[in-house]
Amino acid sequence: MKTLEITGDNYCGHWKKTRIGCRGIVIREHQLLLSYETKTDQWMIPGGGLEEGEDESACCVREVAEETGVLIQPSPCVLELREYYEDRRFVSRFFLGTIVGEAEIRLTEREKQVGMEPRWLPLEEAIAIFARHAEYAPYDEMRRGLYLREYTALQTLTALL
Repeated sequence: MKTLEITGDNYCGHWKKTRIGCRGIVIREHQLLLSYETKTDQWMIPGGGLEEGEDESACCVREVAEETGVLIQPSPCVLELREYYEDRRFVSRFFLGTIVGEAEIRLTEREKQVGMEPRWLPLEEAIAIFARHAEYAPYDEMRRGLYLREYTALQTLTALL
């Protein structure tokens, strides 16, 4: 497993809280499965927060299924990406997912409000979207960081595929 770090300009030098999330990279016929927020025009690799007592692989399976309706068998963790912003540390663990079935989409209220839906995009197109992360720096720091995370992960993982 590879480990990378991203430190934001606003990092204060120490963290008080850590959030751990698990994300699934699912590729089918050169297309990447993404979660897309129709109301915000925002893309992301499906995944989310690790619940107390939950196994990381199980978290990845659950999050991908809830957001996309795709049931996967995850690989062992292939990448850990640590991000530091303000007084927080965000740890994203990425897994390669093999499709094994379908599941019911179960969105959170926030995900429903932003119109989240699964979308398949050509891998190169997804990388190009996330490569534009710096464009968001002047007005949307959260998206800039999100897109930088996804871009870094995809650039690192495509070298393994």
